[in-house]
Amino acid sequence: MWNSITNLRLMSPSIPAIVKIILFFSTWIVVWLPAAIVLAIALKWHPPQPLGNKKLPLLASLYVIVPFILWATSWIENTSFVDWGWEVQPAVLMSLMRGLGLGIISLVILFGLQLTAGWIELKKSETSTETGEKKFNFWSLIVNPASLLTLLLAVWISATEELIFRGCLQTILQQDYSVLIAASIASFIFAIAHLIWAAKETLPQLPGLWLMGMVLTLARIADSGSLGLAIGIHAAWIWGITTLDTEGAINPTGRAPEWITGIAAKPLAGVAGILLLLATAAVLFLIKN
Repeated sequence: MWNSITNLRLMSPSIPAIVKIILFFSTWIVVWLPAAIVLAIALKWHPPQPLGNKKLPLLASLYVIVPFILWATSWIENTSFVDWGWEVQPAVLMSLMRGLGLGIISLVILFGLQLTAGWIELKKSETSTETGEKKFNFWSLIVNPASLLTLLLAVWISATEELIFRGCLQTILQQDYSVLIAASIASFIFAIAHLIWAAKETLPQLPGLWLMGMVLTLARIADSGSLGLAIGIHAAWIWGITTLDTEGAINPTGRAPEWITGIAAKPLAGVAGILLLLATAAVLFLIKN
């Protein structure tokens, strides 16, 4: 086994980038499969049943082995996580915080404009002591243990995905392709990978997920090769949309078609979500220049 890995390291410079990517994902799946089968049996889940709340344990089992797969890949490639944009430094943490801020502001603008236009409405969940009318409590939505836990999970998931797709894959693909083509391929794989969890819901989001991957690649470029900014933006989007979705805080009013607000209430499956991504890309382009 060790001899095979050593031989792969010696052969690495001559192996096409696409083959390396196939080997990367094949190894990841093979290593994860035993744990996935055990978990699926324990959770009493089998395809094609909807995952529902069973998704998180399966996702966690998939992502917990990522550091080992990435370490093996970096050893074979004779490179380091630093070359992929992963570095533990105060500057990277500051970039992550800026990314969180940018991501949250972008969501506020996205939903704020739709609220103003009357395309969506907020769920009124708390009764006012003054008027007796129900009102929306923004702070109780975001400042609670469940929301903070979601934020921590969002940072973990986004850090893992950014290290894989905008770090490892992007860098390997650039061995054979230009930055733009490498980003297009990595973003395509990023979008397709989401089909694993909910194929029916994900299909309308594929163009948006691909564009999201391209925007996050631009975030890495704007951050001088660091993944901090991309992780922050990605985490903010996961946190914000998951929190709103879990709480059912936003409901379409029917005044605008789904293809504008998002099919099945998924922002990336609508024109509004696409415009959000393009606006974020414009901001990142200004930061870069």
